[in-house]
Amino acid sequence: MSYSILVVDDEALTLRTIGRALQNEGYEVSVAMSAEEALQSFTEFHTDLALLDVVLPGMDGIELLRQIKKMNPGTVVLMMSAYHMVDRAVESMKLGAYDYLIKPFHITDMLATMQRATEMLALRVRVRDTVQAQKGRYDFGKVVTHNAAMREMLEMARKAAESDKTTILIQGESGTGKEVLAKAIHYHSPRGNNPLVELNCAALPETLLESELFGYEPGAFTDARRRKEGLIEKANGGTLFLDEIGNMSLAVQAKLLKVLEDSTFTRLGGTRPITVDARLICATNKVLKDATDRGEFRDDLFYRLNVMPLMIPPLKDRREDIMPLSLDIMAHFNKELKKNFAGFTPAAAELLTEYPWPGNIRELKNVIERTMILSPEGEIDAMHLPEEIREYESMEKATNHLATAEAAPGGGTQLRSLRELEQMYIHEVLTSTGNNKAQAAKILGIHPTSLMRRLKREEGDGE
Repeated sequence: MSYSILVVDDEALTLRTIGRALQNEGYEVSVAMSAEEALQSFTEFHTDLALLDVVLPGMDGIELLRQIKKMNPGTVVLMMSAYHMVDRAVESMKLGAYDYLIKPFHITDMLATMQRATEMLALRVRVRDTVQAQKGRYDFGKVVTHNAAMREMLEMARKAAESDKTTILIQGESGTGKEVLAKAIHYHSPRGNNPLVELNCAALPETLLESELFGYEPGAFTDARRRKEGLIEKANGGTLFLDEIGNMSLAVQAKLLKVLEDSTFTRLGGTRPITVDARLICATNKVLKDATDRGEFRDDLFYRLNVMPLMIPPLKDRREDIMPLSLDIMAHFNKELKKNFAGFTPAAAELLTEYPWPGNIRELKNVIERTMILSPEGEIDAMHLPEEIREYESMEKATNHLATAEAAPGGGTQLRSLRELEQMYIHEVLTSTGNNKAQAAKILGIHPTSLMRRLKREEGDGE
């Protein structure tokens, strides 16, 4: 990639020497001998980088740096100064200059510094492109739902995203998409171009969780040989997402509370408070209010986190979304697996809709991916779905059928276990098919080997 560079110096020989060296390296170079001329050029032409001398006639290089950064904060600026003016160069660094060169310098040193600057610029472009891609991927408008409660929650999340610092607590069963919602909130917030730092609190023991969050100083513990920045520090200016916050120990909860109260923390083994500006989004599959009642979670932290509570309904409570989600997931895996599935038969759709999905969207996604890998292309039928999906309907039919059949005269009922109801229904189907096990298995919606396994289990129970 070719980068454009503006070189500003009041010495013609210096301009020619630097300009020729940069052009030989493939840079597009424009030059100016004063700050005023440089600003005119900067306004008229796109400039990726600028190399400015500190001492210029009229407006000096420091003020020119200010003006350039005001016009385009993304421009990478390098300064040049004589040795006795190093303090001015240092001042320029505080104003946003990337680096400075001490005159006289070797052209090779200048080119090496410019190479580092362009690498950093390329990284910025990649980060910006990544953020844009993530914004597209985690777009509120792409959430598939027809459920009123889900739509209301998403509208709350969208409004919460617009605020800069509001703490958000996402609650919901495992697999409902809490992490996806947290990312959508971050990438559509004013902090979306800054870091999103994630940590699963259930994945680490207490001591490791604390050091990961807050970092440590050398000597803080046996293996702490050098300073380490914690995730809270790395999230400065952006968002810290703590998943499964309900698994955090009370001791770490107390330290997190301090961060929320005064935006400061101390590294392990450190004494100097560090100020941080990070938004906190937390998620949990636990009911935190119940956890506070049991003394497992701090009341004061809960109320700090619960500024904007968002509850994601489980999939079993939004059955109208199951087939639209299934078709969306199928389209995704058609592309990823290079398949060409057309949809689901009515029988398969009925099974998918009736199944309770204890693993929620994560389980639905796994089931559809596995089915698409193992099944012939076309429409997915009931017979293609995993055994646990088919057997659930059979169990439901058996329970409903025999609950009605076992109703006693006078309104009473003879209560039986689920296993007994299942066994009775299996024998009823076998009797109706003349003990044709293949036909019975088809009626029951299970594989013949699964039927044989149940019959053997029954024989074992009877011994």
